[in-house]
Amino acid sequence: MAEMDLFADTRAEDLAEAERLRKEIRHNEYLYYVLDAPEITDAEYDRMMVRLREIEAEYPDSVPADSPTQRVGGRASSQFTEVRHLEPLLSLGNVFSAEELRAFDERVKGGLPEGSRVEYVMEPKIDGLACSLIYENGRLVRAATRGDGTVGENVTANVRTIRSIPLVLKAPEGETLPELLDVRGEVYMPRHAFMQLNEQRAERGESEFANPRNAAAGSLRQLDPQVTASRSLSFFAYYLVGEGAREKHSESLAALARYGFKVSENYKVVENIDAAIKYIADFNELRQGLAYDTDGAVIKVNDVYQQRILGATGKDPRWATAYKYPPEQAETTLEDIDWRVGRTGVLTPTAVLTPVKLSGSVVSRATLHNEDFIRSKDIRIGDRVLINKAGEIIPEVLRVVTEKRTGAEKEVEIPTKCPDCGWSVERKGAEAAIRCTNPHCPALGREGLIHFVSREAMNIEGCGPSVINALLDAGLVRDAADLYSLKKEDVLKLERMGEKSADKLLAAIAASKANELDKLLFALGIRHVGAKVARTLAVEFGSMEALLTAEADQLAAIRDIGAVIAESVVTWLSVPTNRDLMERLAAAGLTMTFTAPASSEDNPFFGKTLVFTGTMPTLGRAEAKTMAQDVGAKVSGSVSKKTDYVIAGAEAGSKLEKAQALGVTVLDEAEFLKMLKGE
Repeated sequence: MAEMDLFADTRAEDLAEAERLRKEIRHNEYLYYVLDAPEITDAEYDRMMVRLREIEAEYPDSVPADSPTQRVGGRASSQFTEVRHLEPLLSLGNVFSAEELRAFDERVKGGLPEGSRVEYVMEPKIDGLACSLIYENGRLVRAATRGDGTVGENVTANVRTIRSIPLVLKAPEGETLPELLDVRGEVYMPRHAFMQLNEQRAERGESEFANPRNAAAGSLRQLDPQVTASRSLSFFAYYLVGEGAREKHSESLAALARYGFKVSENYKVVENIDAAIKYIADFNELRQGLAYDTDGAVIKVNDVYQQRILGATGKDPRWATAYKYPPEQAETTLEDIDWRVGRTGVLTPTAVLTPVKLSGSVVSRATLHNEDFIRSKDIRIGDRVLINKAGEIIPEVLRVVTEKRTGAEKEVEIPTKCPDCGWSVERKGAEAAIRCTNPHCPALGREGLIHFVSREAMNIEGCGPSVINALLDAGLVRDAADLYSLKKEDVLKLERMGEKSADKLLAAIAASKANELDKLLFALGIRHVGAKVARTLAVEFGSMEALLTAEADQLAAIRDIGAVIAESVVTWLSVPTNRDLMERLAAAGLTMTFTAPASSEDNPFFGKTLVFTGTMPTLGRAEAKTMAQDVGAKVSGSVSKKTDYVIAGAEAGSKLEKAQALGVTVLDEAEFLKMLKGE
């Protein structure tokens, strides 16, 4: 009996762990596939998935149909029509060692007639987005993403902008093009295009993509094909399905090249698993110098007839798998620490490193976050440190190689004075941040202006960090109010500023005057006042004039404000230079009032339950949520039968699918705003 109880306890613990893993994996898949904003590395995700598969293999009777292991990939987006693939577009299973590769080889041979000779095709695993291209009589008629493997997103208009994808196939001499051709491949963003895109986004004050894969996914799913066309996407073809397939996969790759597709120059036919393992080792050295990101190598059975015999498990083919390389790390010397001042006066440390090559690029700087991070890792000047790239792009210090210390390393001196203005710095209470105490620090002015013009604040397009720096260097602006007195002849003096760019910049500045008070309050960069608090203040007071007369106790009594935020707001508004700034902004014609939607029972959202999903064209998720709550709506994080409306933006995911299955009313941003106003 005790033994049975022990077994029951073990089973319960394992199943509880499996359910926790499913929740974590689903959450991170949502961040990755829907929001394109991953919070964990591929290696961490892979470890969770491997562990979940182990538990489910132990208890196959307890595997739910909606487990992440039972599906292929992401969901179809509501913003594109759904299309059914001619044949399932399956994802690949992963292996992480030579032993697992040999086990894969044994499974392949075990699934074929005894004595079958098996050769493999080795290919780079491109870090992008899988896509199916349908050609009828040699002409591109449809393109679709993987979606759930059976149904994908119709992205034909966007795919047509990718120059490496032929709109009309070549007809090789002596060959007749098949009437119907299904070409599978990977849409990706080259590294140089990725860096250029992030530079442009930084200049516009927009958030940067974490890595080229997410940039490619976000670019292909744009509602405006012109945006996709500007992103320099490319495409590698790697598989032929159905009528066009040859007897050997390698022959299909050669045919694709003849048709006019770009096929990886690094694929290779190998005669056995030993040669496959050697290819993987050799390619690991080669891939760092490629113009695109790879995170592994793919091994496929070359004989298509053997592929058909082996079939698929329902989630991935038995005749192919992907070897995933471990995250690359590098050791280097931490030469110094550079402290920089942000818009709120926070001093942020950056490690200055002896340049080292990592994941195909030379790294010379890495983030150190704050003083506590430095202390917890016992980082010292002169230390040998181990670094990697978070998300393959952002360098970070993993740990100090303490066994290589010589005694010459120096303790890090935390600044007592601001590196920009020389004023004293302070660290209050339990905060990890060190701040400059000078309210007129030049760094605060620069970073504050960059925040002021950003998308979530005043949304002045074309006025990113490089333009702000140029305006400051030229002496054309000192603060936000100066932006509204700029003349065209002044702007044209800036380097690389042409007539059209100047006109667009001035038009964007003029248009920002119409933003309501909540946007302005957030843009001012008052400490502790984010987008949600700014809107709460705007709703409560209705005008800047009323807010200027508010006392700290009055502010603190407002829900979601409290004493700390109240004190910060009152302190900021009491500074004479800040008062003067507000007067100048008002004189420039900026909107100093807020018109809140009616929160009475007459509003269609009053008392209703709303769920937001996907990326809105103009609204941030927090802002949209607050707007709904302003009119008496309830906002939930999950869809159920009790949900009244789902407001879906670009790249909406499983919440949208569930809403459609339950018959919940789905709105886009424009419809949401219209109903919010009671129209």
